[in-house]
Amino acid sequence: MHADNLPDHKGLFSADTLTSRYPEPATIPRDARWILVKDSGVYVITGTIPSVFISGPPEDYGFEGSPVQYLGHYGDHPCYAVVVPEPAATPEGMEYGSVRDFFLKIPDQELSIASLAVRLIAFDRNTRFCGRCGAQTRQLRTERAKFCGDCNLITYPRISPAIIVRVQNGDRILLARSPRFPSGQYSVLAGFVEPGENLEHAVRREVREETGIEVTNIRYFGSEPWPFPDSLMIGFTADYAGGEIRIDNHEIAAADWFDRDHLPLLPPRKMSISRALIDHWIAREP
Repeated sequence: MHADNLPDHKGLFSADTLTSRYPEPATIPRDARWILVKDSGVYVITGTIPSVFISGPPEDYGFEGSPVQYLGHYGDHPCYAVVVPEPAATPEGMEYGSVRDFFLKIPDQELSIASLAVRLIAFDRNTRFCGRCGAQTRQLRTERAKFCGDCNLITYPRISPAIIVRVQNGDRILLARSPRFPSGQYSVLAGFVEPGENLEHAVRREVREETGIEVTNIRYFGSEPWPFPDSLMIGFTADYAGGEIRIDNHEIAAADWFDRDHLPLLPPRKMSISRALIDHWIAREP
């Protein structure tokens, strides 16, 4: 597929409405927007127009939160994530839940920023001490990173690349079932990229390992940050090149070819690039 004809896939969890402005503010401005994070969930203000943002410091809502992570600017407002200590009662007019719980309840751009907030709080939690020498780290204000003053190691947020691929065989596509899926649900194949692999190699290996199928004509489709916890899903399409389906019985519980008139239960609409790959094929897009 020529680059000019790539599908216009906008990842649901792409926080592209934020702009990073470094160095981050030396002090937190009064007009900052806040996202309250507890464990791997967030608080949302309920009401006519629910929102993940609170205006004013967390103390105004009864929270004494720390530490704080700068997320970027949303328009002219700097945005921060703050950890709410355990236990914390949910204030009146708020709701607590995982990021996925608020799909379709808050605007997509806020959902993506909430997922980034949870991800960066986890990064802060997991890198408080240097992985090389064990000394305490500090947050850099000039970039999104942690710095060890003892051995000068700089640690950046982890990103784990993974491929996801739609394999076509004439008017059918290959769909598989993970043991972790809800009953009856199928999706396209996916897997993590291993050290020393390029993306095309990872596509061929994952399809072969999980289903015994060989593929050719691998083409880029789009990408999606998948913050559960830190994946970058890189989507491809490919054509069947040979082989019979032989599932690995470990990561895959079942796999088969499906045409458009006999599709199984599919992943929830819009929640991931997996559904975008399938919907693009259903619509007979080039």
